Amino acid sequence: MKRLALLFLVMFSVSGYAQNTINNYKYVLIPERFDFSREDNQYGLNTLAKMLIEEKGFTAYFDNTELPQELAGNKCNALKAEVTQRKALFATNLTLVLKDCQGNIVFKSKEGKSREKEFNTSYNMALRDAFSSLKDEPYTYNGTTHTRAAVEQTMPAAPAVAAPPAVAPAPVTSTPVPATPAVKDAAGTLYAQAIGNGYQLIDTSPKIVLTLLKTSVQDFFIAENGAQHGVVVKKNGDWYFEHYKDNQLVAEKLLIKF
Repeated sequence: MKRLALLFLVMFSVSGYAQNTINNYKYVLIPERFDFSREDNQYGLNTLAKMLIEEKGFTAYFDNTELPQELAGNKCNALKAEVTQRKALFATNLTLVLKDCQGNIVFKSKEGKSREKEFNTSYNMALRDAFSSLKDEPYTYNGTTHTRAAVEQTMPAAPAVAAPPAVAPAPVTSTPVPATPAVKDAAGTLYAQAIGNGYQLIDTSPKIVLTLLKTSVQDFFIAENGAQHGVVVKKNGDWYFEHYKDNQLVAEKLLIKF
């Protein structure tokens, strides 16, 4: 009888562990610096990891950026991405590990390898090789919500505020008609990497395409790429880089993933 009870307990534990798969998670959090790196986003690895995770179907965020309410209130709704390195002569060896909020390994990739001599190329090739095993893993988010570490916050009721007195409408004044820009289609998806005062927009190379500086206006950034200066603004749900070229206002449509 004791053996039967023990067998049942073991089977139940294994079954509970097996249920914790990548299909239980919609979000993945990525650090701005992996443990083996000497600087943030060294060799563009963190940006590349975010891009490859999103290609798999996850919604990915850098862990130093603003998170949606569903995730900010409960980090257990996300997996944490880690990349580990095994040091070896004349080779770069990287492994992707996805952990839950308790530190349990939910997915571990094969060891990605590269023998390229140039560091940037070698690290990028090794990471892509490691991600190939995640690419082969079936994934469909099943809608699971993790509540173990959910944070309950009790917010005080907002005090009643008296309605402001009626204000006479300001006189109507004529305003100049804004210039109509020539619109260019988006060239490809850009990935936003947070910096101290805004974002860097990076392509899949990875290469910094545009630097965005925050302003006091929501969805409005001062933008520059070395050769051109202008603004990046959100209009009707789409992002545009507006700048002047040969005295002509140009609006380049951007596909940005924050």
